[in-house]
Amino acid sequence: MRIALAQLNATVGDLAGNARRAAEAHAKAAELSADVIVFPELFLNGYPPEDLVLKPAFQDATRAELERLATACAEGPAILIGTIWRKDGKVYNAVALLDRGRIEAITAKAELPNYGVFDEKRVFASGPMPGPLNVRGVRIGVPICEDIWTPEAVETLAETGAEIIISPNGSPFDWHKPDTRMNIAVARVTESGLPLAYLNQVGGQDELVFDGASFVLNGDRSLALQLPAWREALVVTEWQHTPSGWRCQSGEVAKLAEGSAAAYDACVLGLRDYVDKNAFPGVVLGLSGGIDSALVAAIAVDALGPDRVHAVMLPSKFTSDDSLQDAAECAKALGIRYDKVSIEPAVAGLTWSLKDLFAGTNSDITEENLQSRVRGTILMAISNKFGAMLVTTGNKSEMSVGYATLYGDMNGGFNPIKDLYKTEVYALSRWRNEQRPDGAFGPQGIVIPERILTKAPTAELRANQTDQDSLPPYDALDDILVSLVEKEMPVAAVIARGHTLETVKKVERLLYLAEYKRRQAAPGVKISSRNFGRDRRYPITNRFREDVPSEKPERTASAEPGTRDGARTHPNVAK
Repeated sequence: MRIALAQLNATVGDLAGNARRAAEAHAKAAELSADVIVFPELFLNGYPPEDLVLKPAFQDATRAELERLATACAEGPAILIGTIWRKDGKVYNAVALLDRGRIEAITAKAELPNYGVFDEKRVFASGPMPGPLNVRGVRIGVPICEDIWTPEAVETLAETGAEIIISPNGSPFDWHKPDTRMNIAVARVTESGLPLAYLNQVGGQDELVFDGASFVLNGDRSLALQLPAWREALVVTEWQHTPSGWRCQSGEVAKLAEGSAAAYDACVLGLRDYVDKNAFPGVVLGLSGGIDSALVAAIAVDALGPDRVHAVMLPSKFTSDDSLQDAAECAKALGIRYDKVSIEPAVAGLTWSLKDLFAGTNSDITEENLQSRVRGTILMAISNKFGAMLVTTGNKSEMSVGYATLYGDMNGGFNPIKDLYKTEVYALSRWRNEQRPDGAFGPQGIVIPERILTKAPTAELRANQTDQDSLPPYDALDDILVSLVEKEMPVAAVIARGHTLETVKKVERLLYLAEYKRRQAAPGVKISSRNFGRDRRYPITNRFREDVPSEKPERTASAEPGTRDGARTHPNVAK
């Protein structure tokens, strides 16, 4: 038997476009004499379709497109394609078997994920435990994504006569996901004794990014095939029936990137698909001479090409000569358009407008925020005038503790580094200076000047300012944040990692207070196991704080240093 695996990039809601891509892949598979071609989870609709599933017009259009696809692909290999399926007033996450011009069979997903980024119980009904489908005389079990994360579905398929397991997936990337998937698949093969083909989609969908990295395991747990991550692939696998069952002949075994390399690829693909699928001509960003905007510029060039990236330096009286030089050097290395627009006239005008109202007060964080908001307004004006999407450049460390300004540096439509802590930003920047990822449109060599990597981070909103004036060193801050955000560790356990009670409690308080800002932040690529937004959803109004004995009372200032906006712009200042 010849089974084609189509690791492709679908677009949510583009039923006709996804069907056209399926038909094109079907034609190629026919040329390669495939008996069946398999597509990822919900490929016809795009994944995840979220509340589109609840729309009757979407359900009707899906059924019509599925029937057209069956008719158009009547000749050649059979098709297993992910689709929503409505029956008896319920809607299922399903796979349709199309063959000889008809919808021959439907199998529905039994285990619906309802954790982290997944919310399938909201829109889908759970199907029964699946039985195998007869595909050209071979009994193929088709557990859909979550169905293989517990033993029951594959066990049922084995007991009901399945000979080969093919699992279509929409499995989003995070740092540890490739190893986790392989471990799950090995467990199912071990339990059932059946070979398993794991087919995952590739591409970006809003905050989620799917890495592909599909593979095939034989019944003895040997790896027969490993497709590459981060790019589309169509491969026909050869299967032979042996005395011990079906066996896939060995094929390509691609090496998967890990660590910074994988995270960088995720950021590039996430930004590229967000821009292209939403039909933006390109992007614009503020290039400050700092590490965050430099990395975002590099990611944007690698994703879109230098002709689609516009960098703008927005200097103030506090902007150093080093920052001006570093931003210009970075733009030159990347080959992108670079403009300078001074914010001083606008800041002076707003300051003059507010002078009577602010009379008798001291200059403070308000004036710092004013500069950031002027920059945000100018960048949005450039975006409005020329159509390029504004990308924002704040990292996860800053967004965790509120070190960002609403309607200022938080302005933008998308943030490719939103889920990267500051220490990870440095790691990816160093990696990019040493490596050029496959398929990147950017240049080889150093694209982020060395001084950007070594100088102290600063927002340059006042004289001689550095981030560490009001925040712990980033290696300490990030360790505390990972402990509180990803791991949900008790404060006492975080302190036991070598941090002071005062520092941990301060970070915890800032983390809670900044929730209202994060609710208004641009979407961005999910990299970690627990990003802000889809994974971690805390109440904005929230007075819970862990009760940890303290040697001295915690300060209750109305504004917390380092938050830029500070608590004073938000009513939730009580402990």
